[in-house]
Amino acid sequence: MEILLATAIALLAGLMMTRVFRLLHWNFPDVTAFLLAGLFVGPYCLGRLGLHGLGFPTMDAVDGMSLISSVALGFIAFAIGNEFRLSQLKETGRQAVIIGIFQALIAALLVDAVLIVLHFILGEDRLPLSAAITLGAIASATAPAATLMVVRQYKAKGPVTDLLLPIVALDDAVGLVVFAVSFGIAQAIEGGALNLTSVLVEPLVEIVASLLLGSLMGWLLSKLEKLFYSNTNRLSMSIAFVIATIALSSLKFQIGSVHITFSSLLVCMMLGTIFCNLSEFSADIMHRADRWTAPLYATFFVISGAGLELSVFQYPSVILIGIAYILFRCLGKYFGARLSSGWTHCNQTIRKYLGITLFPQAGVALGMVVTAQSLGGEKAALIRNIILFSVLVYELVGPLLTRMALHAAGEIQEPPKEKTSRERFR
Repeated sequence: MEILLATAIALLAGLMMTRVFRLLHWNFPDVTAFLLAGLFVGPYCLGRLGLHGLGFPTMDAVDGMSLISSVALGFIAFAIGNEFRLSQLKETGRQAVIIGIFQALIAALLVDAVLIVLHFILGEDRLPLSAAITLGAIASATAPAATLMVVRQYKAKGPVTDLLLPIVALDDAVGLVVFAVSFGIAQAIEGGALNLTSVLVEPLVEIVASLLLGSLMGWLLSKLEKLFYSNTNRLSMSIAFVIATIALSSLKFQIGSVHITFSSLLVCMMLGTIFCNLSEFSADIMHRADRWTAPLYATFFVISGAGLELSVFQYPSVILIGIAYILFRCLGKYFGARLSSGWTHCNQTIRKYLGITLFPQAGVALGMVVTAQSLGGEKAALIRNIILFSVLVYELVGPLLTRMALHAAGEIQEPPKEKTSRERFR
């Protein structure tokens, strides 16, 4: 009962916060409203009052909603897979791959360079070298969820949007490789031997295994949906497959010395990609799925807002390092996208605004933080606090910057103003 009530409260809080924004004439994306609603019902506000069922009293209570978050991220990745239709990739595929790889690498290298300089200035006690290298790798990741929500809310269309979603999806694969290599080096610095299997082989195996599993599930889905004559039933089949794919992507096993794991985002993205290219019903089903998943996404962002850690503000060193991380990651994303889009002969609008839309960061980065906890002690705590601090800033400001960039690029259709009750009945 408590989980059901918490889910209902989270969704209602998010919806009501969008009304508050509308009354105050704040032209923020709904994602920002959902995140702020999460802060309001989270452990640092309403939850602290201990009112039964009316908030999340502890972070453990927020973590108890992880199933909803996992399902929401799976459907977000499934929807992004729709952007990899072969008809579209013929025009933008080469540009998306080059820009996606280059901007991620530049962000990682720039943050690495700045934090290593800070390491020598502040000393090993304040910023260990292993932590600096790990944070640089995490900087490569971009959050697909917030970006997709802004694009959907404002019905963004145009060359920037056409490149943005494939690039955000590619970030997951690039980030996995960059993080694995950098984290392997960080572990070697801490006294362990440089393990080439974990640094090079396992991340590549994870990417290949994820793409194969997603491809298999997408092929099965496209074949089984032909057994039905109603798109309503086909939608139900698609929902079942996404949920099953999320479950399968949590499997872990070992072959020899190689640990085989899956990225749920990559698996679900590939599921959507194969399904949309093989199924003649995919366009209508994806449109229907967008309506079904709207409340799921809203609940996900409220839960994400409730999980944002405000306690990190009590550490001055975390704030200093966090500001450097945020600033130089944004510079890396912006100039990495600007330079590579110039090399691939993109138009001036893409060069100017694409990088700004790549600022949001959340889920993938937090997943990397979980792995980084194996460094142990103060190093692990420092990495966690800095990423939590940066996610707090990115999640609240990133969607707004994405909206502003897409609006400046001329790709946003502002939602129509709601009529008053008197106007409706005229």
